[in-house]
Amino acid sequence: MATIKDNVPSCLPGGLIPLDQWTIPDVSVHKTLRAGIQDILDQLRSGLAPESEAFESLDDLPSLSAKKLNRYAPEPDAEAFASALREQLEALRQKGTHNRPVSFIVAPPFSGVSSALLTLPARVIEPPDNLLMTEQDADRWWDETLKGGDWVLPELADFWLRHRSGLNLLKSFFAHVARENLGHGVVGCSSWCWQFWVKYWPELHVGPLTLAPLDSERVTCWLDFLAHGGNGRSLTARMTNDGLYVLPPRTDESKEKYSCFTQDLANAARGNRGVAHAIWRRALRAKPEEDTEQDEGAAKAAECWVVPFDQLSLPGVPQGSGQQAGVVLHALLLHSGLTIELLELVTGIAARELTLLVSRFLRADLVAQEESTQAYQLTPLGYPSVRKYLQAKGFPVDGF
Repeated sequence: MATIKDNVPSCLPGGLIPLDQWTIPDVSVHKTLRAGIQDILDQLRSGLAPESEAFESLDDLPSLSAKKLNRYAPEPDAEAFASALREQLEALRQKGTHNRPVSFIVAPPFSGVSSALLTLPARVIEPPDNLLMTEQDADRWWDETLKGGDWVLPELADFWLRHRSGLNLLKSFFAHVARENLGHGVVGCSSWCWQFWVKYWPELHVGPLTLAPLDSERVTCWLDFLAHGGNGRSLTARMTNDGLYVLPPRTDESKEKYSCFTQDLANAARGNRGVAHAIWRRALRAKPEEDTEQDEGAAKAAECWVVPFDQLSLPGVPQGSGQQAGVVLHALLLHSGLTIELLELVTGIAARELTLLVSRFLRADLVAQEESTQAYQLTPLGYPSVRKYLQAKGFPVDGF
């Protein structure tokens, strides 16, 4: 199955690809040498332009105001993202490379797929209040729920619990999918949930798709697209330590010297758009005299500054965290968030101990609590360190 590369919307750089074609963004020696050669050529071409002269360090600049942060690095538009996903699925069908009536889109946490699917013009399948069902009850529930019309299931992780009675709902769902009698549907699935189920049920073959990873070039174009925000306003972003450019994207005509920040960003985020976006927002700064609120239409261009990676403070798993900490963090990822009550059910850890653990994670900014559901979920800034921690402790991790 080939990637759809032509006419891919800017909100979905790289488009949809088969899950087995996903690879972590490459940081190869060849690319590093090529970037070094390009930098030398840029310096020769620019001569003694101001960018190549000594740059006054702008470290310790204040963060952007909330208004400017939301202007320069806004949250991605869920409806536009959903439209791009739908267009990609249709393009794959027209090429004859994706003909399944039920499309599975597997993506790492914070990719925004579930939020986007909620906006599609189709019936939304929501999980039942009780996830602990017998096989017969699960079959009846799906028979009744999937009747009539196109449908979307935003997040498969919401339909199961890692408990002896919490697997039947998804086992029944996959059996229904295999029979291909569900009509047309789109399923979003967390990569951690998917990792569990393909190990538990190796016979699961549904032709899943995923988002192309954001490499350096894609993440640069995507951040530039977000900064434009549909109003044509461009953003210039430069490094605080040496003045090298990050945005706008480099072109063949560019005479400015560019930083490797977006390469570092793509690598740190492992191609994950949500994590990259969160780190980008954390890195943006403004000069005090520049951080004054202006009329929205006053300027078509804006400028901000970017903190180098080695000066960024990102959340880490607290030192001394034991095995129980890993069990809880892993459970939160498997289920895309859980309440204390459900954490107790799936981990077997007492509620009092869970409360102490979770409070520590909250203070470390590794997790946050959803007000409407009271469920605890990982934060995008904390996710990279949690994934490394779980992998180091021998927990099964996702493929992203």
